[in-house]
Amino acid sequence: MTKFGLAQPVRRVEDPRLLLGHGRYTDDLRLPGMLHGIVLRSPHAAAAIRRIDTGAARALPGVRAVYTAADLAADGIGSLPCAVQLDNRDGGKMPLPPHPVLAQGAVRHAGDPVAFVVADTIAAARDAAEAIAVEYDTGSAIVDTAGALDPGAPLVWPELGTNQAFDWEIGDKAATDRLFAEAAHVTRLTVVNNRIVVNSLEARAALASFDAGSGRWTLYANTQGGWLVKGFLKDVFAVPEDRFRVITPDVGGGFGMKLFLYAEHVLTCYAARKLGQPVKWAADRTEAFLCDTQGRDNVTLGELAIAKDGTLLALRTRNVANMGAYLSNFGPYIPTLAGTSVLASVYRFKAVYANVVGVYTNTVPVDAYRGAGRPESNYLVERLVDRAARELGIDRAAFRRQNMVPPEAMPHATPVGKLYDSGDFRTVLDAALARMDWAGFPARRAGARARGRRRGLGLAYYLEATGGDPTERAEIRFADDGFVDVYVGTQSTGQGHETAYVQLTSNRLGIDAEKIRIRQGDTDTIPVGGGTGGARSLYSEGQAILLTADSVIEKGRKAAAEALEAATADIAFAGGTFTIAGTDRGIDILTLAATQRRKAAAGESALTLDTAEVADIKAHTFPNGCHMAEVEVDPETGTVALIRYLVCDDVGRAVNPMIVKGQVHGGVAQGFGQALREHTVYDPASGQLLSGSLTDYALPRADDLPDLEVELLEIPCLSNPLGVKGAGEAGAVGSPPALMNALIDALAEDGIETLDMPATPERIWRALQTRVA
Repeated sequence: MTKFGLAQPVRRVEDPRLLLGHGRYTDDLRLPGMLHGIVLRSPHAAAAIRRIDTGAARALPGVRAVYTAADLAADGIGSLPCAVQLDNRDGGKMPLPPHPVLAQGAVRHAGDPVAFVVADTIAAARDAAEAIAVEYDTGSAIVDTAGALDPGAPLVWPELGTNQAFDWEIGDKAATDRLFAEAAHVTRLTVVNNRIVVNSLEARAALASFDAGSGRWTLYANTQGGWLVKGFLKDVFAVPEDRFRVITPDVGGGFGMKLFLYAEHVLTCYAARKLGQPVKWAADRTEAFLCDTQGRDNVTLGELAIAKDGTLLALRTRNVANMGAYLSNFGPYIPTLAGTSVLASVYRFKAVYANVVGVYTNTVPVDAYRGAGRPESNYLVERLVDRAARELGIDRAAFRRQNMVPPEAMPHATPVGKLYDSGDFRTVLDAALARMDWAGFPARRAGARARGRRRGLGLAYYLEATGGDPTERAEIRFADDGFVDVYVGTQSTGQGHETAYVQLTSNRLGIDAEKIRIRQGDTDTIPVGGGTGGARSLYSEGQAILLTADSVIEKGRKAAAEALEAATADIAFAGGTFTIAGTDRGIDILTLAATQRRKAAAGESALTLDTAEVADIKAHTFPNGCHMAEVEVDPETGTVALIRYLVCDDVGRAVNPMIVKGQVHGGVAQGFGQALREHTVYDPASGQLLSGSLTDYALPRADDLPDLEVELLEIPCLSNPLGVKGAGEAGAVGSPPALMNALIDALAEDGIETLDMPATPERIWRALQTRVA
C-alpha cells in the first residue's frame, strides 16, 4: 500500500489482524473480579406481573444480586429513551409511553426483561434466573401489523386506548389528490415489507465497571458509536455525561441494530456500581432473537397517478408501520422522516403525499435496519412502477426512462423536500440493460420454458438518501514511535473504514500507508463523534480527515518555514515534503513533526503538527443505481434459482472500488434474504416468536447466490469535496424489488400479478396451485 492514490482497489489493512484471530471483540474482554449477568425474560407476550419472588435465587451459591424494576426505581433509574417525538396529523404530539429497563407491572412481548441476575459464573447466574418465581396473569396479544388498529384488537398500552403510536403525514395532500382526479390511469398496490431479525455475526454484549473514587463508569460494548450511547446513559442515570466512558472494540456487524441504548447497557452499569465489581452480559443467539431491535415490518398501500401519455403525475401512500411493544430510540423516525425522504425516487413526480401510521404490537421493538426506511420506500415505488407498466402495456425499462429526472435538471428539488445535487439515471439504467442483455431475454425465457421452468427478468432503480449527524470530527497526531494516528468519530463494524481512511490520509499528506493507524471507539480519547449509520461514514469522516489534513499542512508550512529559515509564503508542500519553492531544500513531514515534538518536550517554543478539526456536513448524498435479477422457478416445487444478478451503481467517486463492491455484495445478500428466505413469524394466539432460532429462520447461504456483478459508474457528488455518495446500504435497498419483480415476471404467464416477501417455495407453490384450481 506504500505507493497508491485514491480510487485504487487496495486490500483491506484490517483483514490480516481479523482473519488471523487477533480481533478483540466485547465478549473477549475480561476484567479482574468480573461478574456475569443473565437477564430473566418474559415467556409471555402480554401479561400482568402479580408477584416476583427472588428469595430462592438470591440464596443460591455464587449469586451476588438479583435486581427487579423495584430496585431500579428505588435508585432513580429512568426509562430507555425514544429520541423522536413526531407531530400527528391533527397537530398534537404523539404520546411517549415509558420503556422500562426491567418490566414494571406488565410484560408486553415475549423476551421482555423482568429481572437481572449477577453471579460469579454464567452457570450460577443461569441457575438463579431459573429459580426466580414470577406470577403472571396472561392476557391476549396482538402481533399483526395490519390488524393492530382493528376494533376489538388487544391493546398493548390500555392506558392509551389505542394501538396507534402516531399518525403522521408529509407532502401536499390537496395537490396530490387533484392530480389523481385528473389522471388517465391509477395503479394501486398493497405490499408487505416483512419483519427482519438482524442476526449480526457477533451478538450483542456489554461489560461495565465503576470507579467509586471518580464516580465514573467504563462501558465496553459493541456499538455503532459510543457517543450516542453515552448521551442516553446520562439521562437514564441522571448524571453528567462525562461520568461515562464508552469503549467500542472490534464489532462483528451492526446493520443499524447496534446503534441503540439497550436495557443490558443500563443493567451492567447499574450492577457494577451497586456491587463494586465489573459485570458482563453477553447474548446467545436465541436471546438475540428476543432482545435485539428488529427491522422493517410495514404494510403499505401505494398509488400512482399517470397521465394519458404515460407520465407519472403523483404518488400517494398510506403506510402502517409496526413499532413493536415499545418505542426504540429512533423507531418513529424510520418509516417517517427517513423512509419518506426517498419516495420521489428518480422520477419527476409533481406531487407526493404520504401518511404513516405507527402501531404498537406485542412484539420486539423495531428500529433501523440496513437502509432504515429507504429500502421500504424504494420497494414500494419500484413494485408500483413495474405494476403500472404491465397495466399500461409499456416496456418496464422504457416507462422508467420516460419518467426519470434528466441530468440537465440537476439540482432537482423533490416534492418531499430533498435536493438532488447530481445523477444521470438514464445512463445508469441503459448501462444495466445493455450488460444484462435485456433485449435477448425472450430467447432465454423460451429456453427455460422448454425445460419446464418459468424464467423472469426483474429490474429496480433505487435512490438512497444518506443520513446522520451534521458534523464530524477527526484528529491527526504524530506519535513518538514514528507513526501517524488518525482519530475518527465513526465506528467500523466490518465495512473497511480503516483502509479507506488510511487511503485518504496517505493521499493528502504523502505519508506511507504503513505508517498510518486509525484510532476509533473510545469516547475519552475522541470527545465527539457521529458514529456510523445512514451510509454516512466516508462522506462525513472523509471531509473531517481532509479538513484536518489541510490544517496539518498549514501548520507544517509555518513550522517548516522556521526550520528552513524561509518565509511561510515560500514554503510548498507536495508528496509528503515541505520545500522552499524553487530550491531543493526541504524537510519531510514525519521528520518535521518529530523535530517539533522534541522541541516542545524540551520546553522550547514549537508549533507541533497535531491537529483536530470538526467538519460541518452541509448536505447529504443520494447514491442510486439499477439492480437486475434473472430467476428461474420450478413450478412443481416453487423453488427459485437466482441465475444472474447485476448492479450498475452510481456511488459517486469510489475511494476503494473493491470495498465498495464488497459492500454492495453484502447488501444484495441481505436483500435476497428478505425477499426469498427470512420469515419472522409470531403466533397470533400467544404472541410467541415461532421462528426464534436459525433452525426456523432461514438466512441466505453462499450457494443461494451466483457471482454478483457490480459495475460502478462514477458521477461525482457535488456537495462534498470527495465527490462520494455513500455505498453501505445501497445493495440492501435495490435488491428486494429487483428480485420480486423478477419473480412476478416469471409467474405472470400463470396469471400471478403480485406476491409478498418472503416469497418462499411454499408461498410460490400455493400461488401457482390457486391459479391452476
